Amino acid sequence: MGCRKVSPGCKYCYMFRDMDKYGMQPRVVSRSKTRFDAPLKWKEPRTIFTCSWSDFFIEEADQWRADAWQIVKATPQHTYQILTKRPERIEACLPEDWGAGGYSHVWLGVTVEDNGRMHRLEPLSRIDCAVRFASFEPLLERIDVTPYAHPIRLLDWAIIGGESGNDTGTYRYRECSLDWLTELADELKRRGVSVFVKQLGTHIAKQIGLKNRHGGDIAEFPKELQLRSMPDRKDQLFSL
Repeated sequence: MGCRKVSPGCKYCYMFRDMDKYGMQPRVVSRSKTRFDAPLKWKEPRTIFTCSWSDFFIEEADQWRADAWQIVKATPQHTYQILTKRPERIEACLPEDWGAGGYSHVWLGVTVEDNGRMHRLEPLSRIDCAVRFASFEPLLERIDVTPYAHPIRLLDWAIIGGESGNDTGTYRYRECSLDWLTELADELKRRGVSVFVKQLGTHIAKQIGLKNRHGGDIAEFPKELQLRSMPDRKDQLFSL
């Protein structure tokens, strides 16, 4: 847990908000004392969003990453979704036995919050893995995918969402548009990418009067955004 902010998407990071709330130090990267080896205790298959309070490839975690890979390797019944804002470090941080195609139960993804971060798709596209995905959340502007047709074509899955936050205080939210979400979803689907719309975000929720303050209730989405496709059927998602 713990991280460093590296791009605009980090501005109102929920991890910083939650750790601040509990009197913890969000900028100190540390190994969890209670959750690190939890997958070894889970016998039934689970889909695990890995390092939800950090970045799996952050430099400060280099000392523990080999141990983490050993746990991943020892639990092939689980599916690990590893999302990063540091794709330039992925290749050097993979285990020696990653091989062609990678570990079959590990998905690798990058966060793309704006056009300035579309370049993160390039290093991801060069990594052999079971599933490549991108998280366009928080979506901060209309995305033009045209200059990145090749890495987009290699994506299996995309998460799309607006930013959630508060009207006052340190952790707020930024504008998002239904048009941005719809256009991106349509373009990704057209290119063969499975699309999962996670939430519309607080700005849209307030703008169009949704009951869910984060715009996370799919029943309130416009029909064209009621998309929760996965590249394969998976079990309940757990954060680790």
